[in-house]
Amino acid sequence: MPHTRLHPSGPHLETDTHAVTNQPPARGDLDMWASDPALQDHAFGGDGDHLALFGRKMGRSAMRDTAQEADRIAPHARLFDAGGRRVDEVVYHPAYHEIMQAGLGAGYAALPWEGAEGGHSTHAAMVYMTAQIAPGLCAPMTMTYAAPPALRAAPRLFDDWVPKLTARLYDPAIRPLGQKAGATMAMAVTEKQGGTDAAAITTCAVRDGDAYRLRGHKWACTAPMADGIITLAQAPGGLTLFLVPRWLEGTRNAVHIQRLKEMLGGRAAAVAEIEFADALAYPLGEEGDGLARLRDTVLHTRLDAGIAPAGLMRAALGAAHHWCSHRTVREAQLIDQPLMRSVLADLALDWEGALAFSLTVARAFDEGSEHARAFARLGAALAKYLNNRLCAPTIAEALECIGGAGYDAASPLPLLYREAPLNGLWEGPANALCLEIIRILREVPLAGEALSDALGAVTGEYRRYDAALRAHMGRFPRLPDEGQARWYADSLATLLTASILIRQSPPAVADAYIATRLTGERGRSAGAISGIDTGAVLARLG
Repeated sequence: MPHTRLHPSGPHLETDTHAVTNQPPARGDLDMWASDPALQDHAFGGDGDHLALFGRKMGRSAMRDTAQEADRIAPHARLFDAGGRRVDEVVYHPAYHEIMQAGLGAGYAALPWEGAEGGHSTHAAMVYMTAQIAPGLCAPMTMTYAAPPALRAAPRLFDDWVPKLTARLYDPAIRPLGQKAGATMAMAVTEKQGGTDAAAITTCAVRDGDAYRLRGHKWACTAPMADGIITLAQAPGGLTLFLVPRWLEGTRNAVHIQRLKEMLGGRAAAVAEIEFADALAYPLGEEGDGLARLRDTVLHTRLDAGIAPAGLMRAALGAAHHWCSHRTVREAQLIDQPLMRSVLADLALDWEGALAFSLTVARAFDEGSEHARAFARLGAALAKYLNNRLCAPTIAEALECIGGAGYDAASPLPLLYREAPLNGLWEGPANALCLEIIRILREVPLAGEALSDALGAVTGEYRRYDAALRAHMGRFPRLPDEGQARWYADSLATLLTASILIRQSPPAVADAYIATRLTGERGRSAGAISGIDTGAVLARLG
């Protein structure tokens, strides 16, 4: 009978030539909820008990190993069978399916639509935790979460699809919807000749009874094995939103995978170039209303694209903090050295600001009033803009805190760094987003009122905040021209983050954020600050 150990042995502490010293221990199982006081403070709109369970599950060492395995062994395309017949499939490592079941099974895509209080807030906190261990797998689950608003325009499709999309069950089987217990959704909008310029779309839609046939291409389809694809095409009446089922009764829809792209970020989730070769599709709304029908779905993916970078930053800072807490240089632990504390605290302010901002926006999704919906639309754009501008530099600095070991692919930092630009590009890069922010303020007066209410709610508490708000209003007495859109969005998002931290964070955190982000009294690089309570800020890392 083979010998079995109930507890695996630790690694050797000596090699043939030397003892291994001054290396941090493995982090082991992490409780991603209990060890994150900032998350507990800012996720007060969500279901804390559910988040505690999810945080323990996703933080287990075995789950992190599974996520790493899913990224290490990339999916591959299987376009034809042995007889030369098209199958257009993507084959994933089993670890991919395990992470998908962990997320969807816990309600990642379902909670906001089940009617429980705080569903979007709970969802957003789940995105934050998932992004820390398996950032590449957020996209297929996020698209599934964001699909129901688009389906409302087609009641029959809504009734057929939404119960499967929100079933809390991941079913990767290749079967038509009626034979599945759970379903997932993909999105494919971008074409070679145009990304954010939807007017450039050339995929055409021709009516076929109650349905349509689509012919054309899409340059990027994340999760091409999803059960359905939401897409835009030119119908006779103009740009229209469609649902393309992947699997039909007795056959496969004519969705042809051309190739899998080799992307910069994580490799666990496939991104394909696809063609619609007269693929069967169902309209979501009237012809010509495609962009209007897509808006609510994009709003929900935008919420996730704002909270995910906070998760990436948290993962990077957690790794750096662990390293510095166990690494000695010149007979002193790195975490006790003043300059390192300044760097880590400075980075932690951007992380907590991003987390607080996005979870505040998620609560607006839950509230449901006209005022809250207007704030959600504007806040989601501002949070996505600012948080993604901060994400990559934060991770790069965290990597440098670790040094060469952080550059090693065995560390989590390289994947986090490669993944950092993705959410900023999702459904439109920063320039497009800044113009969207101005458009929202111009077209939705209630959004401006909600913004003014949020910024004004904390005046009188911090002199430097009040001065920064007056300076912003003096610099931008009206909406800026296009050339100043980034400056305007940057200033507005930073002020809004400060106002949220004043309301929700310990005073030392809010004071440090205001002193280092609103006054201009700092250098350009991380850690080029003075006069803040680094201990209070670092305590937020748990």
